[in-house]
Amino acid sequence: MRVRFPPSPTGYLHVGGARTALFNWLLARGRGGTFVLRIEDTDRERSSEAHTRAILDGLTWLGLEWDEGPYFQSDGVERHRAEALRLLASGRAYRDFTDPDALRAEAQARGIGHPSILAREKADALGADEARRRAEAGEPHALRLRVPEGRTEWDDLVHGAMSFSNADLDDLVILRSDGSPVYNLAVVSDDADQGITHVIRGDDHLSNTPKQILLYRALEVPVPVFGHVPMILGPDGKRLSKRHGATAVGDYAAQGILPEAMVNFLALLGWNPGDEREVMGRDELVAAFSMDRVQKKSAVFDTDKLLWLNGRVLAEADPAVLVPLVLDRLEAHGWAPARWGPGAPAPDGPGFRRLVGLLASRARTVDELALDAVPYLADDPERDPDAVAKHWAKDPQAAARRLEAALEAATAGPWDEESLETRLRACAEELGVGAGKLIHPLRLAVTGRSRSPGIFEVLVLLGPNRVRTRVERALAYLRAPDVSLS
Repeated sequence: MRVRFPPSPTGYLHVGGARTALFNWLLARGRGGTFVLRIEDTDRERSSEAHTRAILDGLTWLGLEWDEGPYFQSDGVERHRAEALRLLASGRAYRDFTDPDALRAEAQARGIGHPSILAREKADALGADEARRRAEAGEPHALRLRVPEGRTEWDDLVHGAMSFSNADLDDLVILRSDGSPVYNLAVVSDDADQGITHVIRGDDHLSNTPKQILLYRALEVPVPVFGHVPMILGPDGKRLSKRHGATAVGDYAAQGILPEAMVNFLALLGWNPGDEREVMGRDELVAAFSMDRVQKKSAVFDTDKLLWLNGRVLAEADPAVLVPLVLDRLEAHGWAPARWGPGAPAPDGPGFRRLVGLLASRARTVDELALDAVPYLADDPERDPDAVAKHWAKDPQAAARRLEAALEAATAGPWDEESLETRLRACAEELGVGAGKLIHPLRLAVTGRSRSPGIFEVLVLLGPNRVRTRVERALAYLRAPDVSLS
């Protein structure tokens, strides 16, 4: 088995292309096949090296390593032209000297559906010898494939038996009047040259398939097996586009989506493993993937599901792997280590790894994780106004008394989770309040937020000195006569 992913470098690697690449990669890996990367850069005006690099970077980020390539379609232009001339020599193609606009106008005037009917009629009337003489004299002309009568059929791996009437197809141009080969010929020539056995692509290419099959047959090369996967739609049922948010793979990487989560998510867009599994690693996907479980109907891009999957991957990831990603996002938000407060853990030390590991289970993206880390790195974390209103403002003096008691209890013995929990719960009992009435004001004092990992883990992470400093600042805030908590 030899499959290919042939992106056009006229834009970035988008979700639809990434899903197509993944399906090809999974199929090749599961069947011991070869995954070929081909850059279809024959649109010279719109192609760019920057887009090519973005595509390669996107595939690398996803972990979809290619076995051959990248090949560039533009390198095969002379072969494409030679294939077109071979079709002309065999009588399967003919020279068309007509002006396209004039041809369409005449066809419309005569009520002829396909202008190429007229093109063939005129070519046959002209004769091969006269056509050759005019061509040798330098008269511009295109080459057209002679579409045979009958039907073009194939057994699609997704859609099953497919059949098109050849009468509905134009005699397609294979070589333009400027000598440049058209897309369909270039694709077929490249597939044959690279020994492609299976073509897995989006079903927006369905209309190209009968034309390409006719070209494979005319060139007398093997016809690959085809499989056309469903399109990806936005939540509104329309084709996924920029109006639905990020669509380029690089955008999701920048937002803190991990490649393992994106691969898992993309695999489930239009395919399922046949059981209830949703969280699947790369090896599981390779083992389970098969084209017979690809659905015919379009898949819907569910951002919430992607974030959920990403949260699962984050929770299970090695903190050491996440550290550089978190540091990168912190810097993007203006929180480089130079800005961290006294006592904050060193970015390359075990304390920071513990912080990342503690926060990872609660975040959905690396970006969220980085922002969640800020209160633990800042000298004096900002306080959430809603949390202040809920846990301090109703009775500032009571909140201050409880914070004072909590600080005294916390610092009265060993600084470990079990000891802290024992002393603080005992403190709440002595005050005659539930543990939450002590813990929530304390969490707000040390993190500035109403939600955090377990308070005892947080206290150990911050250490007694930073906890004391933060609680004392909170007490000063609560007791200041000119501060309104409303």
